[in-house]
Amino acid sequence: MSPFETLGFALGTSFASGLNVYLTVAAAGLFQRFGVVNLPEQLQILSHPVVLGVALTLFVVEFVADKIPYVDTVWDAAHTFIRPPAAAVLSYSAFAGEALPEEWKLGAALLAGSVALTSHGAKASTRAAVNVSPEPFSNWTLSLLEDGLVVFLAWMAAEHPLLTAALVVVLVVAGVFVIWKLFGFLRQALVRLRSGPTPASP
Repeated sequence: MSPFETLGFALGTSFASGLNVYLTVAAAGLFQRFGVVNLPEQLQILSHPVVLGVALTLFVVEFVADKIPYVDTVWDAAHTFIRPPAAAVLSYSAFAGEALPEEWKLGAALLAGSVALTSHGAKASTRAAVNVSPEPFSNWTLSLLEDGLVVFLAWMAAEHPLLTAALVVVLVVAGVFVIWKLFGFLRQALVRLRSGPTPASP
């Protein structure tokens, strides 16, 4: 990959990581292992059985937690400190083999972390808004759609990195808009979780 293609790959996997970092790693690793895509050489370790095993195990845990209203909000809150840093590490690792100045690699990592933080914030805000619905199906549907987008971006970033970079720009703009519109729901959900269940009226 050229440096620009590597950047496109990093941006695509970063947006995906903001939604579900474990599925991003697992999907990229499985695609590499079965010859569907060709990851940058320094990231081909993602196809190692140990890495895949850990990523898939954590994905299963997240798959379950992601379907339970308010449990998903707690999970997202905790992963504010996991998804963006993980995306930054993936980006830096992707550039490790490039003959670029260190400051460019660090800048790309910071950009990747910011992209992941945006998609993570959009996901958390949307989930908080959906959680006000008494039925679980909208939550499950949204979770499955997110997982599908993660798998698509993991493949797209490796196969068409420049096109992915353009797509991520659109997704980030949409994500910022979603956060702006729905952040109030996320704040209400966090307040409700801190205060505990509301006592039943007599």
